[in-house]
Amino acid sequence: MEGKICIVTGANSGIGFETAKALAGKGAEVVMVCRSEDKGQAAREAIMAESKNDKVRLLIADMSSQKQVREVGTEIRDRYPEIDVLVNNAGTWISDLTYTEDGMETVLAVNHLAYFLMTHMLWPALESGGQGRVVNVASDSHMQVKKFDFEDPFLTKSYHGLRSYAQSKLANVMFTYELDRRKPVDHIVANAVQPGLVYTDIGLKRTTWLHAFAWKVRRTLWRGVSPAEGAETSIYLASSPEASDRSGLYWDNCKPKPSSDYTYQTEETARLWELSKEQCGVDDFFNP
Repeated sequence: MEGKICIVTGANSGIGFETAKALAGKGAEVVMVCRSEDKGQAAREAIMAESKNDKVRLLIADMSSQKQVREVGTEIRDRYPEIDVLVNNAGTWISDLTYTEDGMETVLAVNHLAYFLMTHMLWPALESGGQGRVVNVASDSHMQVKKFDFEDPFLTKSYHGLRSYAQSKLANVMFTYELDRRKPVDHIVANAVQPGLVYTDIGLKRTTWLHAFAWKVRRTLWRGVSPAEGAETSIYLASSPEASDRSGLYWDNCKPKPSSDYTYQTEETARLWELSKEQCGVDDFFNP
């Protein structure tokens, strides 16, 4: 990965941290996009120390804010006219219905719309690179919902944190497939990842005490994998020569596998694409 430019969102902890560290360890220049400057800087210093690579940059952006995603995307494009890898990793799970400054339901905004918008913003730099890779961190949780609720995408009529999270992960897979179908060039590959039940704190940060307790029990009794193990497939797709020409797939344990039947319905993935464009104010996805 010497000479490669890799962007990793949500890189200060969990899967994102391990992904950024591994890519830095392979010699890549890694740009960490984090919400907290203090936590991001601590993670950056740890990655540089462990990887022996000082080409690790930190940029600050709250992925729930479309304004900040656009700003950081523009800054990355200005600094790096050519990039090689984008790992859309930042994610959240919230028990209660909340809205972003843009009026979007927060979980969908962070877990899906930020993926869509960041990829849109960085597409010219990915296209200018020799062989670009987009890695979207999804989850088997997407199989917990039968379809995307286009009539009520924010789930206002019957909101539940787990359902919201599952729908956002469904959107990750659908976006990946539609991106692969619509991309105007062949040298960019886009894939979605199932990291497994990872032993992280995502279920403890903005959840009710009951959901937090359930998350602790689930990740312990079901033997959640470590963040390093959960990041292995993301790292593989970002760096492995074997994955350089495989696109539009759903991956688990460094191997493609089927996603839910619904994700293969092209009318539905196209419908989500158009909804995402509308919610992000995007006219031409491939020309920001």
